[in-house]
Amino acid sequence: MGSISPPARQNAATKLRNMINTPGPIILGPGVYDGFSARIALGVGFDMIYMTGAGTSASRIGHADLGIANLDDMRTNAEMIANLDGSVPLIADADTGYGGPIMISRTVGQYARSGVAGFHIEDQVQTKRCGHLQGKQLVSVEEYQTRIRAAVAAREAIGSDIVIIARTDALQSLGYDQALMRLKLAQEAGADVAFLEGITSKDEARRVVKDLAPWPVLLNMVEHGATPSISVGEAQDMGFRIVIFPFAGLAPAYKAMKEVYARLKVKGVTGAEADMTPKQLFEVSGLKEDLEIDARAGGTAYVGGV
Repeated sequence: MGSISPPARQNAATKLRNMINTPGPIILGPGVYDGFSARIALGVGFDMIYMTGAGTSASRIGHADLGIANLDDMRTNAEMIANLDGSVPLIADADTGYGGPIMISRTVGQYARSGVAGFHIEDQVQTKRCGHLQGKQLVSVEEYQTRIRAAVAAREAIGSDIVIIARTDALQSLGYDQALMRLKLAQEAGADVAFLEGITSKDEARRVVKDLAPWPVLLNMVEHGATPSISVGEAQDMGFRIVIFPFAGLAPAYKAMKEVYARLKVKGVTGAEADMTPKQLFEVSGLKEDLEIDARAGGTAYVGGV
């Protein structure tokens, strides 16, 4: 009699889709931008993490979020982060989709095969900018619908559960009603979640959730940006289904690193905490798990530990 196979593990995209569609606490995702920040967030124990496009642009290519990072930059980073722990869904920024319908199809396929659970795609022109900067330019409603339809068709073609989040940046230049209309058209085109970028007040936040109900809505909590500070608890009470904090890792990392670099330049020492040893930093990055993999395979390179 053959042995019973263990049940197949639910993939991250299906898991995220079920999380969104199952009543429960709001889905909270801290912003991560590289392997180290993702490891720290995973170690804290979040149920979902979010790859920020601004953080990816800053960390991978050293540029502001002005549409300079391309599909390869974003997908490579997303794949690495998504595969650190495949049981924790990753939502990743996909900007404008990086081109017309053919490129959007390619983006969706690459994100899905890389293990990304969900992504958001927006209605800015290709030379886009961070949603919390001024002067954003938009494509037509028709082109935005085409982007969403292309993403949905690509998902269906590969049989993926990857979650499509429709983002509009129309609030700043066209006003609330036009932004709402764009989101409703994206829903009709097959998007799974709504994302109104640059919400300017708590009343506006409550309004968009109400106007789109029961469609799930994501809140982008960029602190000190266009959106007033809204806590996780407040976002849940307002009815948002997902809330992301893109700068949760990037902003404090900048502050801490700049202080240490400045101290090193002036005083000649870093002032690092005594218990912040190389081994401790490596343990954050999966040292224990890596050694266990080697040992189970019969490897001898790390016998006796490190």
